[in-house]
Amino acid sequence: MVKGFVVSVLAGMLGGLLTFGAAQAAELNVVATNSSMGALARTVGAGRVQVTMLASPDRDLHMLQAKPTMIRALRDADLVVAVGAELEVGWLPVAIGSAANPRILPGQPGYFEAAAQVDLLEGGSPADRTLGDVHPVGNPHVNMDPVRMAIVASAMSERMAQLDPAGGETYRANARSFAAAVEQRMDAWQARLAGAPGVVLYHRDALYLLDRFGVQLLGTIEEIPGVPPTAQQIKTLSEKLRDRSGVIVYAPYASAQAPERLAKSLGWEARRLSLDPPMGADGSGYLDHIDLWVQTLAPAR
Repeated sequence: MVKGFVVSVLAGMLGGLLTFGAAQAAELNVVATNSSMGALARTVGAGRVQVTMLASPDRDLHMLQAKPTMIRALRDADLVVAVGAELEVGWLPVAIGSAANPRILPGQPGYFEAAAQVDLLEGGSPADRTLGDVHPVGNPHVNMDPVRMAIVASAMSERMAQLDPAGGETYRANARSFAAAVEQRMDAWQARLAGAPGVVLYHRDALYLLDRFGVQLLGTIEEIPGVPPTAQQIKTLSEKLRDRSGVIVYAPYASAQAPERLAKSLGWEARRLSLDPPMGADGSGYLDHIDLWVQTLAPAR
């Protein structure tokens, strides 16, 4: 069963990175790679953790580079919370290696990947970079499925309890509360998305949300993941969808040119929508962000 929770947030700036949590009472220094992972860590660890984020919601985790601010944050971390499934492979291993913090090396209790806690979609892709931005172990964007995130929250609570045994019951109770909040919204989300016409995504990054609620993926702007589309590809996609209805959604870091051209051709709406909640979000803010996606994909009433 999936279960919920709302926590308060204290925010401050440190070394160019945003740090959230009860800093004075913190037992664990947690570094999250993005705001979805940060929201989950902040909720599971409420009252006992300080959370620092390495990337804001308007950044593409595929394309970041290791920076001194990241390395400084990782140097003092007790726990790193990553999305995983190679999403951060281009920069996180470099940043962790440069931080010289043995507690957070992969394989140690201080390193945690969300994708390793759940079943992945699209596993077994060929490891061929000529096919674009592929992930052979599976689609990494598990943060777009609230049910999987509830499972991740439970696993995260156990990891935090391992590092901070005195807070074990607090972490587990917080994870159960988050799962309850997910379950409470599921029926409404399912009802709202009944009869959804479908969506064109820029990248296959919201696939977990579509799969969870049975929303059809009508196509992708990127024919090859990570490779900008050509004018001919957009024309072909437009012709394919000519007699359909739907919505086009693209991330803040994606170019608006192709989505807006396709939207104009089809008479559809194109929406720029982040994959992750705002930087200051907690578990409730994460669920509100899923609400926003549901509203975007839902059929007109």
